[in-house]
Amino acid sequence: MARIALEKIKKIYPNGFEALHGLDLEIDDGEFMVLVGPSGCGKTTALRMVAGLEEITSGILRIGDRVMNDVPSKDRDIAMVFQNYALYPHMTVASNIGFPLKLHKVPKSEIQKRVREAAGILGLSEWLERKPRELSGGQRQRVAMGRAIVREPSVFLMDEPLSNLDAKLRVQMRAEVLRIQRRLGVATIYVTHDQIEAMTMGDRVAVLRSGELQQCDAPRVVYDHPDNLFTAAFIGSPAMNLFKGGLSADGRTLVVGDQHLELVDNIELSRPGIAAYKNRAVVIGIRPEHLTPAESHSGAVLDSKIDLVEALGSELHVHFAIDATRIQAEGVQDDKGDELGDGRLEPQGGGVARLDPRLLVKAGDRLRLSVDTSQIHFFDPVSGAAIYD
Repeated sequence: MARIALEKIKKIYPNGFEALHGLDLEIDDGEFMVLVGPSGCGKTTALRMVAGLEEITSGILRIGDRVMNDVPSKDRDIAMVFQNYALYPHMTVASNIGFPLKLHKVPKSEIQKRVREAAGILGLSEWLERKPRELSGGQRQRVAMGRAIVREPSVFLMDEPLSNLDAKLRVQMRAEVLRIQRRLGVATIYVTHDQIEAMTMGDRVAVLRSGELQQCDAPRVVYDHPDNLFTAAFIGSPAMNLFKGGLSADGRTLVVGDQHLELVDNIELSRPGIAAYKNRAVVIGIRPEHLTPAESHSGAVLDSKIDLVEALGSELHVHFAIDATRIQAEGVQDDKGDELGDGRLEPQGGGVARLDPRLLVKAGDRLRLSVDTSQIHFFDPVSGAAIYD
């Protein structure tokens, strides 16, 4: 077992493209670390460099106390689980699981013993003589994990291992992967673009964007206290509602488009940094679960029109429109109205509220939504940084 440390890791390809811009990240022994971000953010590149499948341009990679930059992949004591399973179709389940040990010339009796142990952990004991084509997708993924487990490595690397499974099986396999990792206690790096996987599986979540680390913390912290607009918009399903707004000079009213939200609580007590934004533009973030049908016309209330209603059984997702400027994804706009980054501004504001499934509403209805102002997020409209202290 070992701790993994990436110290100012850079990856620059021959064509000049810089996939990682000095990544600093530490994974503790036994920790389940999830790398999450959109396609092209550098998460798989980072994983492949830890695996020794990608050359490191600069920086230091350590596993335990050993620098691994120039150590061949086969000598790094790691096991990798791939997205496409990478099973040998002509081999039985037992042969697939035991193949890494055979390559290392482990005695046959020891191979059989470890294969049986791994199969027992994964619930594959009755399938050992089957071929991969005779297995379901979930069973094939377990065989791929068995091949990693049987090596008894100090590090597990998993590259979107559940992305080929259907939605129901993904949920089951998430629990399975976690159960196995907890039992073995091996440091694990898990790559995914699915933020739900990231939030439900990771001890910590590292959010990447364009080769740079945006935030790394426990899932709950990343969700409740995002460091910037990108993290706020990327983490959460449905996504955080983001609007261009402003704070009154006395700090008691939020302006969202043509609407004014009265603040009952003094937001400066919990967010001292917001004092510098009085009578200035600010980006306002509201999670869908912090909106509820308003019982009165006073307070922090948004007057909206319903565009779409999604009934999910356990909850209702109500898509609404308000007369305000919505910030889509992580984009921000400067004082001149120029767009920054890769975000888009939409003059017709829209958002989503997560409501009680028994609420009787339909598209076209007017709906007044009460905002839990104690849970509002604020971001600088130019830098995109969250405003806390």
